[in-house]
Amino acid sequence: MSAVKKPNPAMVVAKYAALAFYLTFALFPLYWLLKIGLTPDNLIYSEGTRLFPSEVTFANFTKVIFQTDFMAYFRNSLIVSLGAAFFTTLFAAAAGYAFSRFVFAGKRIIIALMLVTQMFPLLMIIAPIYKIVAELGLLNSLTSLIVVYTAFNIPFATFLMQSFFDGIPKDLEEAAMMDGCSRFQALRKVVFPLTLPGLGATLGFVFTAAWSELLFALMLISKNDAMTFPVGLLTFVSKFSVDWGQMMAAGVLALIPSCLFFIFIQRYLVQGLTSGAVKG
Repeated sequence: MSAVKKPNPAMVVAKYAALAFYLTFALFPLYWLLKIGLTPDNLIYSEGTRLFPSEVTFANFTKVIFQTDFMAYFRNSLIVSLGAAFFTTLFAAAAGYAFSRFVFAGKRIIIALMLVTQMFPLLMIIAPIYKIVAELGLLNSLTSLIVVYTAFNIPFATFLMQSFFDGIPKDLEEAAMMDGCSRFQALRKVVFPLTLPGLGATLGFVFTAAWSELLFALMLISKNDAMTFPVGLLTFVSKFSVDWGQMMAAGVLALIPSCLFFIFIQRYLVQGLTSGAVKG
């Protein structure tokens, strides 16, 4: 028997050092966001470059939560992001399954048109989108943002879901239908559990895209009670100054839903990788 080759200690140290450097580089902006949020207003400029503040306060977080409209913006963003993620994933899963499993007239043309929609910059189409939304009477409503975000995310989400369906052998569905299942039952009992990772990835992608989107939210919403949090952050910028402490505190609070959402999605990602398997 050949001896098991031991890893080179130098390579192991170098690997973990590179990983630590990458994590530090990736997480440092988040740390700086939290650091400024916890720094008192009178020390933000005098200690702006210090790695650790000499004094810590939660006053900025308290003001953001109880003395501003940020929680209303927060709620609006949550409604819009969850709504867009749900409807986009629903339509993209149906379209992705159709593209993966069926051959029909005009299939290539539809796919080509969906690709073309991804080629236009948002600034080019914001004016016609605004006119359409205005004529539908949806300006200053969360419904307009949900519809627009859903429409713009469906093409990419469809291709994403199609790739997951393509990775599932058709033999599994055919075997289930031979055992008496209808196509819908085979989809629900066999295919759906295996596509949970794809559904989770699509939900996560659309949620984060809608959660951080600014351009459409800025152009389609002008009333304060319908603003989302990316637009609401601009309220901390006045004509002559910027309230950095409260803005950074609001940014930290805005990270919480995304983190919780991905923790929730991770559960289904793991479940999808382990369920629906066929015994050999």
